[in-house]
Amino acid sequence: MIAADHPVQRPPTAKLLAVDSKGRFAHLARDRFVDLLWPGDLVVANDAATLPASLPGVHERTGAPIEVRLAGWRGVAAGDVSRFVAVVFGAGDYHTRTEHRPAPPLLNPGDRLILGPLTATIVITLGHPRLVALEFDGAPDAIWAGLAHHGRPIQYAHIAEPLALWDVWTAVAGPPVAFEPPSAGFVLSWSTLERLHERGVNFATLTLAAGISSTGDDDLDRRLPLAEPYRIPDATAMAIAAARERGGRIIAVGTTVVRALEHAARRDGVVQSGHAVATERITHTSDLAVVDAIVTGTHEPDTSHHELLAAFVTPEILSRMDRELEAHEYRTHEFGDSVFIERSFRDALKGVPYQNTRSFAQASVGDAL
Repeated sequence: MIAADHPVQRPPTAKLLAVDSKGRFAHLARDRFVDLLWPGDLVVANDAATLPASLPGVHERTGAPIEVRLAGWRGVAAGDVSRFVAVVFGAGDYHTRTEHRPAPPLLNPGDRLILGPLTATIVITLGHPRLVALEFDGAPDAIWAGLAHHGRPIQYAHIAEPLALWDVWTAVAGPPVAFEPPSAGFVLSWSTLERLHERGVNFATLTLAAGISSTGDDDLDRRLPLAEPYRIPDATAMAIAAARERGGRIIAVGTTVVRALEHAARRDGVVQSGHAVATERITHTSDLAVVDAIVTGTHEPDTSHHELLAAFVTPEILSRMDRELEAHEYRTHEFGDSVFIERSFRDALKGVPYQNTRSFAQASVGDAL
Protein backbone atom coordinates (compact mmCIF):
# COMPACT_ATOMS: atom_id res chain seq x y z
CA MET A 1 0.00 0.00 0.00
CA ILE A 2 0.96 3.64 -0.41
CA ALA A 3 1.96 5.65 2.66
CA ALA A 4 -0.27 8.66 3.29
CA ASP A 5 2.27 11.48 3.48
CA HIS A 6 0.12 14.56 4.25
CA PRO A 7 -1.45 15.21 7.67
CA VAL A 8 -5.01 15.69 6.47
CA GLN A 9 -7.54 13.86 8.62
CA ARG A 10 -10.51 13.85 6.24
CA PRO A 11 -9.35 14.34 2.65
CA PRO A 12 -12.21 14.33 0.14
CA THR A 13 -10.63 11.40 -1.71
CA ALA A 14 -10.44 9.10 1.35
CA LYS A 15 -11.61 5.56 0.58
CA LEU A 16 -13.26 2.79 2.59
CA LEU A 17 -13.10 -0.95 1.90
CA ALA A 18 -16.11 -2.61 3.53
CA VAL A 19 -15.97 -6.33 4.34
CA ASP A 20 -19.19 -7.99 5.45
CA SER A 21 -19.65 -11.05 7.64
CA LYS A 22 -19.66 -13.34 4.58
CA GLY A 23 -16.41 -11.94 3.23
CA ARG A 24 -17.93 -9.78 0.49
CA PHE A 25 -16.23 -6.50 -0.42
CA ALA A 26 -17.48 -3.06 -1.35
CA HIS A 27 -15.42 0.03 -2.20
CA LEU A 28 -16.91 3.29 -0.95
CA ALA A 29 -16.01 6.87 -0.27
CA ARG A 30 -14.98 6.93 3.38
CA ASP A 31 -17.64 9.46 4.33
CA ARG A 32 -20.21 6.76 3.45
CA PHE A 33 -19.19 4.92 6.64
CA VAL A 34 -22.45 5.95 8.31
CA ASP A 35 -24.46 4.29 5.51
CA LEU A 36 -23.19 0.89 6.69
CA LEU A 37 -24.89 1.24 10.06
CA TRP A 38 -28.41 0.40 11.20
CA PRO A 39 -30.78 2.13 13.63
CA GLY A 40 -30.02 0.78 17.07
CA ASP A 41 -26.30 0.26 16.44
CA LEU A 42 -23.82 1.82 18.86
CA VAL A 43 -20.60 3.43 17.68
CA VAL A 44 -17.86 3.61 20.32
CA ALA A 45 -14.80 5.86 19.85
CA ASN A 46 -11.64 6.55 21.83
CA ASP A 47 -11.66 10.17 23.03
CA ALA A 48 -8.00 10.27 24.13
CA ALA A 49 -6.12 13.37 23.02
CA THR A 50 -2.51 12.93 21.91
CA LEU A 51 0.40 14.13 24.02
CA PRO A 52 3.46 15.88 22.58
CA ALA A 53 5.39 12.74 23.46
CA SER A 54 8.60 13.18 21.44
CA LEU A 55 11.28 14.94 23.48
CA PRO A 56 14.77 15.70 22.11
CA GLY A 57 17.52 16.06 24.67
CA VAL A 58 20.85 14.90 26.07
CA HIS A 59 21.98 11.86 28.04
CA GLU A 60 23.73 13.73 30.86
CA ARG A 61 26.39 11.14 31.75
CA THR A 62 27.77 10.87 28.19
CA GLY A 63 26.64 14.16 26.66
CA ALA A 64 25.14 12.19 23.75
CA PRO A 65 22.09 13.57 21.93
CA ILE A 66 18.95 11.46 22.32
CA GLU A 67 15.26 11.45 21.54
CA VAL A 68 12.84 10.15 24.17
CA ARG A 69 9.47 8.90 22.95
CA LEU A 70 7.04 8.49 25.81
CA ALA A 71 5.29 5.20 25.22
CA GLY A 72 3.19 4.28 28.24
CA TRP A 73 1.93 5.26 31.68
CA ARG A 74 3.16 3.51 34.81
CA GLY A 75 -0.08 2.99 36.68
CA VAL A 76 -3.70 1.89 36.41
CA ALA A 77 -5.05 5.37 35.76
CA ALA A 78 -3.37 7.49 33.11
CA GLY A 79 -2.45 10.96 34.24
CA ASP A 80 0.42 10.60 36.72
CA VAL A 81 2.55 12.92 34.65
CA SER A 82 5.79 12.13 36.48
CA ARG A 83 6.20 8.42 35.62
CA PHE A 84 6.34 6.92 32.13
CA VAL A 85 7.60 4.03 30.05
CA ALA A 86 9.70 5.39 27.20
CA VAL A 87 11.64 4.33 24.12
CA VAL A 88 14.99 6.09 23.72
CA PHE A 89 16.77 6.70 20.41
CA GLY A 90 20.21 8.04 19.66
CA ALA A 91 20.94 11.16 17.61
CA GLY A 92 18.50 12.17 14.88
CA ASP A 93 14.81 12.81 14.45
CA TYR A 94 11.74 11.61 12.59
CA HIS A 95 13.26 12.34 9.17
CA THR A 96 15.19 9.07 9.56
CA ARG A 97 13.16 5.86 9.43
CA THR A 98 12.86 4.33 12.90
CA GLU A 99 14.59 1.11 11.81
CA HIS A 100 17.61 3.19 10.78
CA ARG A 101 17.83 5.27 13.94
CA PRO A 102 21.01 4.71 15.99
CA ALA A 103 20.80 3.20 19.44
CA PRO A 104 21.13 5.49 22.46
CA PRO A 105 24.19 5.31 24.71
CA LEU A 106 24.11 2.53 27.30
CA LEU A 107 21.26 3.41 29.64
CA ASN A 108 21.57 2.62 33.33
CA PRO A 109 19.27 3.12 36.30
CA GLY A 110 20.02 6.49 37.82
CA ASP A 111 21.06 8.13 34.54
CA ARG A 112 19.65 11.61 34.08
CA LEU A 113 18.13 12.87 30.86
CA ILE A 114 18.04 16.58 30.05
CA LEU A 115 14.99 17.20 27.88
CA GLY A 116 14.73 20.91 27.23
CA PRO A 117 13.23 22.47 30.37
CA LEU A 118 12.60 19.03 31.86
CA THR A 119 14.88 16.57 33.61
CA ALA A 120 14.14 12.91 34.13
CA THR A 121 15.84 9.96 35.81
CA ILE A 122 15.90 6.42 34.47
CA VAL A 123 14.35 4.24 37.16
CA ILE A 124 14.91 0.87 35.49
CA THR A 125 15.53 -0.67 32.10
CA LEU A 126 12.76 -2.96 30.89
CA GLY A 127 14.44 -5.90 29.21
CA HIS A 128 15.61 -4.01 26.15
CA PRO A 129 18.39 -1.41 25.64
CA ARG A 130 15.91 1.19 24.35
CA LEU A 131 12.99 0.60 26.73
CA VAL A 132 13.09 2.29 30.14
CA ALA A 133 10.91 3.47 33.00
CA LEU A 134 11.65 7.08 33.81
CA GLU A 135 10.52 9.69 36.30
CA PHE A 136 10.39 13.43 35.69
CA ASP A 137 11.53 15.91 38.29
CA GLY A 138 9.28 18.70 39.45
CA ALA A 139 5.65 19.41 40.21
CA PRO A 140 2.92 18.16 37.83
CA ASP A 141 2.09 21.65 36.55
CA ALA A 142 5.75 22.24 35.65
CA ILE A 143 5.97 18.87 33.88
CA TRP A 144 2.82 19.56 31.87
CA ALA A 145 4.20 22.97 30.92
CA GLY A 146 7.53 21.42 29.90
CA LEU A 147 5.82 18.82 27.70
CA ALA A 148 3.69 21.50 26.05
CA HIS A 149 6.68 23.80 25.48
CA HIS A 150 9.31 21.28 24.40
CA GLY A 151 7.51 18.17 23.19
CA ARG A 152 6.19 17.42 19.71
CA PRO A 153 3.86 14.71 18.44
CA ILE A 154 5.61 11.41 17.73
CA GLN A 155 6.20 11.30 13.99
CA TYR A 156 7.56 8.95 11.34
CA ALA A 157 9.55 9.52 8.17
CA HIS A 158 6.67 9.01 5.73
CA ILE A 159 5.40 12.51 6.63
CA ALA A 160 7.93 15.20 5.78
CA GLU A 161 6.36 18.26 7.37
CA PRO A 162 6.38 18.64 11.18
CA LEU A 163 3.14 17.60 12.83
CA ALA A 164 1.24 20.01 15.04
CA LEU A 165 -0.91 18.85 17.94
CA TRP A 166 -4.09 19.75 16.07
CA ASP A 167 -3.03 17.36 13.31
CA VAL A 168 -3.22 14.41 15.72
CA TRP A 169 -6.28 15.28 17.81
CA THR A 170 -9.54 13.71 16.71
CA ALA A 171 -12.80 15.65 16.64
CA VAL A 172 -13.81 14.06 19.97
CA ALA A 173 -10.41 14.44 21.69
CA GLY A 174 -10.65 14.93 25.45
CA PRO A 175 -8.17 13.79 28.12
CA PRO A 176 -4.51 14.16 26.97
CA VAL A 177 -3.36 10.60 27.64
CA ALA A 178 -2.47 9.01 24.25
CA PHE A 179 1.09 8.77 22.97
CA GLU A 180 0.06 8.41 19.33
CA PRO A 181 -3.33 9.37 17.96
CA PRO A 182 -6.22 6.88 18.02
CA SER A 183 -6.26 7.71 14.32
CA ALA A 184 -9.22 5.57 13.31
CA GLY A 185 -11.18 8.42 14.89
CA PHE A 186 -10.11 10.74 12.07
CA VAL A 187 -13.10 9.32 10.21
CA LEU A 188 -15.34 11.23 12.65
CA SER A 189 -16.41 14.85 12.34
CA TRP A 190 -19.21 16.81 13.93
CA SER A 191 -21.25 16.35 10.75
CA THR A 192 -20.62 12.60 10.97
CA LEU A 193 -21.97 12.56 14.51
CA GLU A 194 -25.04 14.47 13.33
CA ARG A 195 -25.60 11.90 10.58
CA LEU A 196 -25.31 9.07 13.11
CA HIS A 197 -28.02 10.71 15.19
CA GLU A 198 -30.27 11.20 12.16
CA ARG A 199 -29.87 7.53 11.25
CA GLY A 200 -30.82 6.37 14.74
CA VAL A 201 -27.30 5.20 15.55
CA ASN A 202 -26.07 5.93 19.07
CA PHE A 203 -22.60 7.16 19.97
CA ALA A 204 -20.42 6.72 23.06
CA THR A 205 -16.80 7.15 24.04
CA LEU A 206 -14.16 5.58 26.23
CA THR A 207 -10.61 6.67 26.95
CA LEU A 208 -7.62 4.41 26.25
CA ALA A 209 -4.06 5.70 26.41
CA ALA A 210 -3.02 4.57 22.93
CA GLY A 211 0.66 3.65 22.84
CA ILE A 212 3.28 3.79 20.13
CA SER A 213 2.91 1.80 16.91
CA SER A 214 6.56 1.22 15.99
CA THR A 215 10.00 1.34 17.60
CA GLY A 216 12.13 0.38 14.62
CA ASP A 217 13.41 -2.70 16.46
CA ASP A 218 11.89 -6.08 15.60
CA ASP A 219 12.36 -7.56 19.06
CA LEU A 220 10.78 -4.55 20.74
CA ASP A 221 7.99 -4.28 18.18
CA ARG A 222 6.98 -7.85 19.03
CA ARG A 223 6.14 -6.58 22.51
CA LEU A 224 3.64 -4.07 21.16
CA PRO A 225 1.11 -3.03 22.14
CA LEU A 226 2.38 -2.27 25.63
CA ALA A 227 -0.02 -2.24 28.58
CA GLU A 228 -2.53 0.57 28.06
CA PRO A 229 -4.67 2.10 30.84
CA TYR A 230 -8.26 2.81 29.94
CA ARG A 231 -11.45 4.17 31.44
CA ILE A 232 -14.97 3.18 30.45
CA PRO A 233 -17.64 5.60 31.72
CA ASP A 234 -20.80 4.25 33.34
CA ALA A 235 -22.83 5.79 30.51
CA THR A 236 -20.84 3.87 27.87
CA ALA A 237 -21.18 0.54 29.69
CA MET A 238 -24.93 1.11 29.98
CA ALA A 239 -25.21 2.10 26.30
CA ILE A 240 -23.46 -1.13 25.27
CA ALA A 241 -25.79 -3.23 27.42
CA ALA A 242 -28.83 -1.44 25.98
CA ALA A 243 -27.66 -1.87 22.38
CA ARG A 244 -27.03 -5.58 22.84
CA GLU A 245 -30.43 -6.04 24.49
CA ARG A 246 -32.23 -4.51 21.51
CA GLY A 247 -30.12 -6.44 18.96
CA GLY A 248 -27.97 -3.53 17.83
CA ARG A 249 -24.34 -3.98 16.88
CA ILE A 250 -21.34 -2.59 18.73
CA ILE A 251 -19.12 -0.77 16.22
CA ALA A 252 -15.60 0.01 17.41
CA VAL A 253 -13.80 3.02 15.95
CA GLY A 254 -10.28 1.63 15.97
CA THR A 255 -8.24 -1.17 17.46
CA THR A 256 -7.86 0.69 20.77
CA VAL A 257 -11.61 0.51 21.36
CA VAL A 258 -11.63 -3.21 20.62
CA ARG A 259 -8.81 -3.75 23.09
CA ALA A 260 -10.52 -1.80 25.86
CA LEU A 261 -13.99 -3.33 25.42
CA GLU A 262 -12.80 -6.91 25.11
CA HIS A 263 -10.55 -6.54 28.15
CA ALA A 264 -13.41 -5.01 30.15
CA ALA A 265 -15.67 -7.94 29.28
CA ARG A 266 -13.10 -10.71 29.71
CA ARG A 267 -14.73 -12.29 32.79
CA ASP A 268 -18.34 -12.79 31.76
CA GLY A 269 -18.87 -11.00 28.44
CA VAL A 270 -20.33 -7.93 30.16
CA VAL A 271 -18.50 -4.62 29.75
CA GLN A 272 -17.59 -3.27 33.18
CA SER A 273 -17.18 0.46 33.68
CA GLY A 274 -14.22 1.99 35.50
CA HIS A 275 -10.43 2.12 35.23
CA ALA A 276 -8.26 -0.85 34.22
CA VAL A 277 -5.21 -1.72 32.15
CA ALA A 278 -5.51 -3.63 28.87
CA THR A 279 -2.74 -6.20 28.74
CA GLU A 280 -3.91 -8.92 26.34
CA ARG A 281 -2.89 -9.01 22.71
CA ILE A 282 -5.89 -9.70 20.47
CA THR A 283 -5.12 -12.14 17.64
CA HIS A 284 -6.76 -14.74 15.40
CA THR A 285 -7.12 -16.97 18.48
CA SER A 286 -9.17 -14.40 20.39
CA ASP A 287 -12.90 -14.87 20.84
CA LEU A 288 -14.58 -11.47 20.64
CA ALA A 289 -17.30 -11.08 23.24
CA VAL A 290 -18.47 -7.52 22.56
CA VAL A 291 -17.46 -5.90 19.28
CA ASP A 292 -19.42 -6.82 16.14
CA ALA A 293 -17.63 -4.61 13.62
CA ILE A 294 -14.67 -2.25 13.39
CA VAL A 295 -13.81 0.80 11.33
CA THR A 296 -10.06 1.34 11.34
CA GLY A 297 -7.07 2.26 9.24
CA THR A 298 -5.45 0.08 6.59
CA HIS A 299 -2.91 -1.78 8.69
CA GLU A 300 0.11 -3.48 7.20
CA PRO A 301 0.66 -7.24 7.67
CA ASP A 302 2.98 -8.33 10.48
CA THR A 303 1.86 -5.52 12.79
CA SER A 304 -0.10 -5.94 16.02
CA HIS A 305 -2.96 -3.85 14.59
CA HIS A 306 -3.26 -6.12 11.55
CA GLU A 307 -3.10 -9.17 13.80
CA LEU A 308 -6.09 -7.84 15.75
CA LEU A 309 -8.16 -7.79 12.55
CA ALA A 310 -7.69 -11.56 12.35
CA ALA A 311 -10.07 -11.83 15.31
CA PHE A 312 -12.86 -10.55 13.03
CA VAL A 313 -12.40 -12.60 9.85
CA THR A 314 -10.87 -15.82 8.63
CA PRO A 315 -7.25 -15.86 7.41
CA GLU A 316 -8.50 -16.35 3.86
CA ILE A 317 -10.73 -13.25 4.00
CA LEU A 318 -7.97 -11.21 5.61
CA SER A 319 -5.52 -12.20 2.87
CA ARG A 320 -8.03 -11.29 0.17
CA MET A 321 -8.66 -7.99 1.89
CA ASP A 322 -4.93 -7.18 1.88
CA ARG A 323 -4.71 -7.97 -1.83
CA GLU A 324 -7.77 -5.84 -2.52
CA LEU A 325 -6.27 -2.88 -0.66
CA GLU A 326 -3.04 -3.25 -2.59
CA ALA A 327 -4.75 -3.60 -5.97
CA HIS A 328 -6.87 -0.48 -5.42
CA GLU A 329 -3.97 1.60 -4.08
CA TYR A 330 -5.36 2.31 -0.65
CA ARG A 331 -3.21 4.58 1.51
CA THR A 332 -1.88 3.35 4.83
CA HIS A 333 -0.65 4.87 8.13
CA GLU A 334 -2.49 7.30 10.37
CA PHE A 335 -3.72 9.70 7.67
CA GLY A 336 -4.57 6.95 5.21
CA ASP A 337 -7.75 5.25 4.08
CA SER A 338 -10.00 2.98 6.14
CA VAL A 339 -11.65 -0.43 6.32
CA PHE A 340 -14.97 -1.47 7.83
CA ILE A 341 -15.04 -5.13 8.87
CA GLU A 342 -17.95 -7.13 10.25
CA ARG A 343 -17.27 -10.18 12.35
CA SER A 344 -17.20 -13.32 10.26
CA PHE A 345 -19.72 -16.10 10.77
CA ARG A 346 -16.69 -18.24 11.66
CA ASP A 347 -17.60 -17.37 15.26
CA ALA A 348 -20.78 -19.39 15.07
CA LEU A 349 -18.65 -22.48 14.46
CA LYS A 350 -16.71 -21.77 17.65
CA GLY A 351 -19.77 -21.39 19.84
CA VAL A 352 -19.42 -17.62 20.15
CA PRO A 353 -22.81 -15.87 20.19
CA TYR A 354 -23.43 -13.78 17.10
CA GLN A 355 -26.90 -12.25 17.05
CA ASN A 356 -26.56 -9.89 14.11
CA THR A 357 -27.07 -11.97 11.01
CA ARG A 358 -28.05 -9.11 8.72
CA SER A 359 -25.34 -8.06 6.29
CA PHE A 360 -24.55 -4.58 5.07
CA ALA A 361 -24.71 -6.07 1.58
CA GLN A 362 -28.46 -6.42 2.17
CA ALA A 363 -28.75 -2.80 3.21
CA SER A 364 -27.26 0.46 2.06
CA VAL A 365 -24.03 -0.69 0.42
CA GLY A 366 -25.98 -2.24 -2.40
CA ASP A 367 -27.44 1.18 -3.12
CA ALA A 368 -23.97 2.71 -3.16
CA LEU A 369 -22.45 0.40 -5.75
